[in-house]
Amino acid sequence: MAESVAAFMDMIKAKNPAEPEFHQAVLEVAESLWPVLEKRPEYRKAKILDRICEPERVIMFRVPWVDDKGEVQVNRGFRIEMNSALGPYKGGLRLHPSVNLGILKFLAFEQVFKNSLTTLPMGGGKGGSDFDPKGKSDNEVMSFCQSFMLELFRHIGPNTDVPAGDIGVGGREIGYLFGMYKKIKNEFTGILTGKGRNWGGSLIRPEATGYGAVYFAAEMLNTRGETLKGKTCLVSGGGNVAQYTTEKLLDLGGKVVTLSDSGGYIYDEEGVDREKLAFLMDLKNVRRGRIKEYAEKYPKAVFTPTDKSLDHNPLWNHKADCAFPSATQNEINVKDAQNLVNNGVYVISEGANMPTVPKGVEIFIDKGILYGPGKAANAGGVSVSGLEMSQNSLRLSWTREEVDQRLQGIMKAIHKAAYETAEEFGTPGNYVNGANIAGFLKVADTMLDMGSVG
Repeated sequence: MAESVAAFMDMIKAKNPAEPEFHQAVLEVAESLWPVLEKRPEYRKAKILDRICEPERVIMFRVPWVDDKGEVQVNRGFRIEMNSALGPYKGGLRLHPSVNLGILKFLAFEQVFKNSLTTLPMGGGKGGSDFDPKGKSDNEVMSFCQSFMLELFRHIGPNTDVPAGDIGVGGREIGYLFGMYKKIKNEFTGILTGKGRNWGGSLIRPEATGYGAVYFAAEMLNTRGETLKGKTCLVSGGGNVAQYTTEKLLDLGGKVVTLSDSGGYIYDEEGVDREKLAFLMDLKNVRRGRIKEYAEKYPKAVFTPTDKSLDHNPLWNHKADCAFPSATQNEINVKDAQNLVNNGVYVISEGANMPTVPKGVEIFIDKGILYGPGKAANAGGVSVSGLEMSQNSLRLSWTREEVDQRLQGIMKAIHKAAYETAEEFGTPGNYVNGANIAGFLKVADTMLDMGSVG
């Protein structure tokens, strides 16, 4: 075990070159855990952190498929099986041009701690491809998904690895993937979560990540005797997480004024109401359109196109109380973080994975705002995935109310663990430290129980 965080990170970077997102994720965790490692020599002797940073298995494969012009295309597929100490590998599949080994390793690493926090028996994994479903026909997406599963099926199973959706992978993609698995294996088992309601899916699964981020924000506010009622909220993204974050904020009396996609963002000072949200869901989920069409439909909303020459994202530069980054990693830079604080935002609950750069996180913590890091705040999605696995194993379905009640209970438990662990280790109110340490301890103790190969 290295003698300092810097020495440890030098080793990580040397072993994992050109993977900045993975380095960023490991550094955040290492800084939180170092005091724990110094107090618990058994973790250092067994090199637990070194082992957690090394995937148990990395699978990389080619994915050839035929487009609508009859031309063969080739993408690269991945599955990172990071850690199975607590149960089968569990984590989403991401389809996006930015997907590479480093991004998936960071996501799989985060997933280990997130899944530990849920209290459910799940290990951590992540996968996907650099295939871009945007602009592709249903037939092209199906062709890709079937080819992708033609290799992935060898490495997954209900007791081994259970993937789910992520960016670019919704109900359509899960359906194509599951259909191919069923055809190849000649069996109907719960090897994917996020399935259709008619064939093994769970109620609340599409909503779970967004709902969970809002429940976590509500728990943080509760520590100060406040609620979300009347709070003005900034939400980024326009997909699944952003949509259901908006829906639950409306349920709890919040007012959402922003939404976005890669083309830009809308600012709706009047707030996104139920009618506008229904339009957005149809726009994004059915017609697969762009967010600028929202402003065309509702002229009082202002659309601002993405300007990559700017040193900040103007979405985060509006007066508000709460922010829910729900798009992608590192979407909040240092200037964005400062703008959020300057504009009165004092609650941030991350629906995306690692959406804030490290220096931005430091600003939030230094200012003492209520900051829920992704591995805690967005754990609702994988929590209901775990509940879907349970229902599949039991061959039954729970009601919407029962699943939502269980989700709320899990998010309360995650908040409690992060809050109390932060206090126990001398950093009260620091949910980053609390979540990292609480997630780590459960995995580390299990790995010790299983010996040097655990």
